[in-house]
Amino acid sequence: MLPFDLSLYLVTDRSLSLGRTLSEVVEAAVKGGVTMVQLREKDCSGKEFYELAMLMKTLLKPYKVPLIINDRLDIALACDADGLHIGQDDIPYPIVRKLMGKDKIIGLSVENIEDTIEANNLDVDYIGISPVFSTLTKTDTASALGLDGVKEITRISKHPSVGIGGINQSNAKDIIHAGADGISVVSAIMSANDPSLAASELRKIVNESKNKK
Repeated sequence: MLPFDLSLYLVTDRSLSLGRTLSEVVEAAVKGGVTMVQLREKDCSGKEFYELAMLMKTLLKPYKVPLIINDRLDIALACDADGLHIGQDDIPYPIVRKLMGKDKIIGLSVENIEDTIEANNLDVDYIGISPVFSTLTKTDTASALGLDGVKEITRISKHPSVGIGGINQSNAKDIIHAGADGISVVSAIMSANDPSLAASELRKIVNESKNKK
């Protein structure tokens, strides 16, 4: 398994890239300090998703930043991605692990305490605490957990965790102080005028917050 660091986890959304190519934004973000990239593109065909995944894999390899595919097990297998992130309504985890193999990174979204307890019985590599705050980026999520929810979930979870949902420079430190190992962002980097600078500033906040834990 490729070593991974949840500190600053970028989830892509081309619709938020201000007209720039996905490669432009992702490479700038990685240079700025992004530690993981999840390719999440809901509005494209299987062929286009596969081509984007291969492009991202080639781009990220020199930086040793893992490429995680969102939801699409077929795409993850086809491009031999570093991992897959699944939600509660996606293909069941045991099937994903069986098909992906033990050397791939598999993340699972948890939306409440019950999900977290169930995840403790699985050998997932990390959990995504979703959503921490309400967000316009992803509208099909459960109610916002808030910082208290993050504290409770990280207290009982045996897995590393990353918070996602409405996270930006103003609240990033709060997520880490609440117990998460990293933050996952979409618009805070994808829509930034300078994705590299935005990533650098977020990574600095995360690192400093971890040192004060």
